[in-house]
Amino acid sequence: LLFPAGLCSEPLPDGAQRVVGGTEARAHAWPSQISLQYSSGGSWHHTCGGSLIRQRWVMTAAHCVDSNLNFRVVAGDHNIQQSEGTEQVFSVSKIVIHPSWNRNNVAAGYDIALLRLSGSATLNSYVQLAVLPQEGTILANNYPCYISGWGLTRTNGALSSVLLQAYLPVVSYQTCSSSSYWGSTVKTTMVCAGGDGVRSGCQ
Repeated sequence: LLFPAGLCSEPLPDGAQRVVGGTEARAHAWPSQISLQYSSGGSWHHTCGGSLIRQRWVMTAAHCVDSNLNFRVVAGDHNIQQSEGTEQVFSVSKIVIHPSWNRNNVAAGYDIALLRLSGSATLNSYVQLAVLPQEGTILANNYPCYISGWGLTRTNGALSSVLLQAYLPVVSYQTCSSSSYWGSTVKTTMVCAGGDGVRSGCQ
């Protein structure tokens, strides 16, 4: 997940995704963050992150739910290997994948989906709604953003058990779509982020 600092998700004041080069987030610093999990072999396994955008709706990536697996959403979590007493667990009653998403043409974009929860999340110190930007918002070059998740910290590595975060400044569309970057692969509906080449959402 990519959070423009102070815009898409606000950390609470003190009181297969990847997060390469990230550091452990302060517990519950990103209260809109959820863990999307699937059932296999009698247990639940983390697969992707997402954002709680309404009390019964989560936004995630389409490629995370483009399958026939049985999913659940866990909100209010920090260490996904331990029960901390702050978690709220919901089954997924409906999956809405963007109609233009094509798993065979990921570069076309539209990698977004909405999940309707079986119940309403209770908002508290550990679970909050993400603060969404206005439609059509274009983030400026070097705008401060964060990624967060329980993803792989390196290629072929293990998932992190605790929530990680990493600072990634935005790369403007003009720069990102230039021939020296990603060219026409980049669409105006995408957000490019980069930085020092150490911290990343992928590797």
